[in-house]
Amino acid sequence: MPLAAPLIDTRLDGLAPHRHGKVRDIFDLGDSLLLVATDRISAFDYVLGSGIPDKGKVLTQLSAFWFARTTSIVPNHVLSVDVRTYPQGLDRHADMLAGRSMLVKKTTPVPIECVARGYLSGSGWKEYSAGGTVCGIVLPPGLRESDRLPSPIFTPATKAESGHDINISEADAGQLVGPALIERLKALTLALYDHGVRHADSCGIILADTKFEFGLTAEHEIILIDEVMTPDSSRYWPKDQYSPGGAQPSFDKQYVRDYLEQIHWNKQPPVPELPESVIARTREKYLDAFRRLTGKDLN
Repeated sequence: MPLAAPLIDTRLDGLAPHRHGKVRDIFDLGDSLLLVATDRISAFDYVLGSGIPDKGKVLTQLSAFWFARTTSIVPNHVLSVDVRTYPQGLDRHADMLAGRSMLVKKTTPVPIECVARGYLSGSGWKEYSAGGTVCGIVLPPGLRESDRLPSPIFTPATKAESGHDINISEADAGQLVGPALIERLKALTLALYDHGVRHADSCGIILADTKFEFGLTAEHEIILIDEVMTPDSSRYWPKDQYSPGGAQPSFDKQYVRDYLEQIHWNKQPPVPELPESVIARTREKYLDAFRRLTGKDLN
């Protein structure tokens, strides 16, 4: 059976997106925001010419799963994921919005990414290989790529409108947002990561690292926003295939990155289209992660 066409662009009658992200389209509804997760996929800082059917639904429904599980740790921005409760006029788009959208509170986003790492991978591995540190944190010598760290670490990063986020030290993050706020965000980040690690482990999955975003309400309350522990914001590895000393098989878009490396794309426009086999395999990886973590099929 052919896959359904991916949703690449959100079109709502009389509403223009307040902001286009790499994946999400954000609509300002006055006293709230509507977040719509499309099926766009990015790699090497470019949105590719092909989408992954149902990817946006995985991101939205998995985030909703984690938001609901972590309210005892920190409040979040979710108002509703039920299109029947959305403001008047959006019901005509119910088929498109169902399962891939969230109505959320408005906040002032904290201008840093809050990253928790329990394993040495990605940009952390590159930095450690060069100097034995990650975001200024000195780690034991002799660690291999994908090794588990002695204990999870908090490694903030600046938010980039385009290109890569830039890793910074906790002290530098404190200069950006204030030392008291960064201390609180560190504690929340590590508590959320610990919760995610323990649940993922029970599902046969390693949550190697993940990033969170926080916002401040008008009352200066810290709340969790954006997406939570999805394959786009995390490294998920199958526990039964874990073998430190190199890169690990994963439940994210690494399969797409590997394909783009194989075809020797120069990481410059024009962006390539993905073959059907890569699209289907990537979709299945996202769905597999969702099923394992939530214990149910995509809605």
